[in-house]
Amino acid sequence: MPSQARTTLLYNPLEPRISYEVPFPNPVIGKRTFIDLFAGIGGIRLPFSELGYRCVFSSEWDKNAQRTYYANFGEIPYGDITKEITKQHIPAHFDLLLAGFPCQAFSIMGKMKGFADTRGTLFFDVATIIDRHRPEVILLENVKQLTTHDHGNTFAKILNTLGELGYHTKWEILNALDFGLPQKRERVIIVAFKNKSHSDAFNFNFDKRGYELASILEDDTNVDSTLFASEHILKKRQQLTTGKTIFYPSVWHENKAGNISILDHACALRTGASYNYLLINGIRRPSSRELLRFQGFPDKYKITVSHSEIRRQTGNSVAVPMIREIANRIDRILDSNQSKDCQS
Repeated sequence: MPSQARTTLLYNPLEPRISYEVPFPNPVIGKRTFIDLFAGIGGIRLPFSELGYRCVFSSEWDKNAQRTYYANFGEIPYGDITKEITKQHIPAHFDLLLAGFPCQAFSIMGKMKGFADTRGTLFFDVATIIDRHRPEVILLENVKQLTTHDHGNTFAKILNTLGELGYHTKWEILNALDFGLPQKRERVIIVAFKNKSHSDAFNFNFDKRGYELASILEDDTNVDSTLFASEHILKKRQQLTTGKTIFYPSVWHENKAGNISILDHACALRTGASYNYLLINGIRRPSSRELLRFQGFPDKYKITVSHSEIRRQTGNSVAVPMIREIANRIDRILDSNQSKDCQS
């Protein structure tokens, strides 16, 4: 499709164009190729880029997420993946499909069987792309509640659909706390291979890594003054923590009932109101850089949007070290198979 169609689909985010070296450039010739669906700010892409894989298509409808993605990867993702004109830009062949797709109910669940049951959901668009292009590997990420939604029927339909399409799947609920991040954030990961022997070789038995909150935090003197809590909130926190053991550094979180927990890690970053009840050392909210660090983004990752947008974008993103472990394992399995092919 001509480049003019691409221009009509995309938000043109920055003028003038990038005037610095892009932190995570796409290799001209990649070790393998992938597409990045529901790309957000590139948290799933990043570990595969580190492995030398080449992204041949990305899609993200949110304009501010496009801006952040562009600043760090030098590419503007295509827009709405539910539109056929967007799907037409996907190249015929690629090796991996990556997608942190939003969870939606399957509105016609139980009325039919198979692939058609997913119609009207964003997973249907993922499945349609899989059906057309048949990549070697699929990596899907979602909230852990996906596994129990509609008494497990939604998740079963997703796994059954992947099976219908000829894929062998493994899945697990993983926690960012086990991958060196001071954040309790549980996500379901689905890895699917066309090759059964590849699937048999894959597992989620990752060694747990320790975490250190201090390594995430910035010096208070470098943090914007607007992030510090008001005197009213500070006095309220003092009252609510009377008699509690307080240690530093720590993350203080007030739940809906008004109870305060004091932890050496954060509760899961969210895009909504819970952020307002989360304080570092009981005095301030996390900075933009800290929010990115909680998700494992390296410090060379560029911030080009407002703090409120970083709050939303990190809340919607993934734990990068978790994806890195998965990417490395997939890479070793594919390399091993390639080596066997060369010897035969």
